[in-house]
Amino acid sequence: MHVKPDNPLIIQGDGKVLLETRHPRYEKARDFLGRFAELERSPELLHTYRITPLSLWNAASSGMSNGEIIEGLRELSKFDIPPDVRKTIEETIERYGLVKMVPHPNGGHELIRLEFASGYVAKLISKSPTLREFLIEDGRRHWAITQGHRGIFKQRALQDGWPIEDLAGFRPGEHLDVNLRTTMRGNGRPFAVREYQREAAERWYQKGKPSGGCGVVVLACGAGKTIVGMTAMSLVNTKTLILATNQASVSQWIREIVDKTELTEEQVGGYSGAEKRICPVTVATYQILTWRRSRNDDFAHLHLFEDQDWGLIIYDEVHLLPAPVFGATASLQGRRRLGLTATLVREDGREGDVFSLVGPKRYDLPWQSLTRQGFIAETTCHEVRVPFHNGDEARYENAREQQKFRLASSNPAKINVIKSLVKRHCEDHILVIGTYVDQLHQLARVLRAPLITGKTPHREREVLFGKFRRGEIKLLIVSKVANFSIDLPDANIAIQVSGTFGSRQEEAQRLGRILRPKKKAARFYTVVTADTKEQVFAMKRQLFLTEQGYRYHIEEAGR
Repeated sequence: MHVKPDNPLIIQGDGKVLLETRHPRYEKARDFLGRFAELERSPELLHTYRITPLSLWNAASSGMSNGEIIEGLRELSKFDIPPDVRKTIEETIERYGLVKMVPHPNGGHELIRLEFASGYVAKLISKSPTLREFLIEDGRRHWAITQGHRGIFKQRALQDGWPIEDLAGFRPGEHLDVNLRTTMRGNGRPFAVREYQREAAERWYQKGKPSGGCGVVVLACGAGKTIVGMTAMSLVNTKTLILATNQASVSQWIREIVDKTELTEEQVGGYSGAEKRICPVTVATYQILTWRRSRNDDFAHLHLFEDQDWGLIIYDEVHLLPAPVFGATASLQGRRRLGLTATLVREDGREGDVFSLVGPKRYDLPWQSLTRQGFIAETTCHEVRVPFHNGDEARYENAREQQKFRLASSNPAKINVIKSLVKRHCEDHILVIGTYVDQLHQLARVLRAPLITGKTPHREREVLFGKFRRGEIKLLIVSKVANFSIDLPDANIAIQVSGTFGSRQEEAQRLGRILRPKKKAARFYTVVTADTKEQVFAMKRQLFLTEQGYRYHIEEAGR
């Protein structure tokens, strides 16, 4: 019997793994578990992970074997791995690739052949009610599907428990030479791709093998995912469509591409509400692609996917893919696809669709590893708990359940706490970030600071962001527009005054605003109303960052 009480893990029979956070081998165990398990709960002393089929299939797609997982668990566990858990790991990992998509041997472009690990697997697939409708008899002993069903078949198969390895290959797209510069065009400074950025792009590409060219790269905010995208472009040298979250992100992608590649401004265009310029490299917003005049009308711009001979599609912040783009992506399986994100967490539970339609996770680097190497800032996280004042607690207790989170988030007592934090960090570059616009307007008046919301014109946003970058203003209040792809390298203090329920990915994105390396210390404050639903949701929001190694220091304000 395996008994090592000095080890940090306890593996339960239901697939949960408990990790002691104060154990000397905590960091090693955390980084190992992060490759094939998901963090569920993160109280101070004992974190709970769960081994899931999707987390195991992502591990398998990145080359992790069941033997590596089982041996690693044995090395770190206090007790034997429960037999059911061991069996689940072995069987789940082995399911990846039991069904493969391969080019049709007759060289046709309309059909894709399916290869099965055994006749028994072929029989199970052929009798599946959700998959049978897509199957075409291909001679006496084979099955095939049409090219048009490539995406939806993978999507349905994953839901049925069959993670398909797609080796059917890709259309090359219209050729485009993409060469990275050795000096930046804007300032002439040297430019070089970091080792981990190149490794991420190369793991995605896999030297052009049929198994490469699709999948997701997971890197911390501020770690240079844009450069990974450009490196991928230089590997495939083809006409490229990039999808981004908003106009600011579009502008940032265009600036970076023109600055760090030999492509000219004429070769890189934006397709959004502000402009619609289709170029060999086109950066579009998700919003424009999902725009329609009314609920009953078609999506007016989804044709962009098919109108050009794209060889590569890059999905920035892939965890935010809206449902219509998922639908379009299902028909785009003949093109290479790269997803970039800081976290694969989706609050709608559609991580499986990202896996099947964009591709499996190809590369993931723990945030703390990047911090140790100096590529992202070392950051301290604080949760500041604020009580109600002046009868607001009674109003909260008497409110309907659906109103309580909003009342707690908008607690007026937060104003003085935020004023105090701003005063404490008056020499720093501060972002105050929130969800509720009326609350942010009040803060803007009290703090006498500029405010950027979704209604702020793009030109005005760029002016304010520019002043912040140049140090002309040191305090900026921003709504949810700050969740994504805003390049403010000097920001070192983020104060989160309200958030979107238990959104882990929003917590990660907001921390990401201050992760660029800098001389000043970085601090992330979350101000919550104590003993309310907001505090409960705050604990859920912190899960992802806790998995990455961040600890939240609790402060009690006004008690």
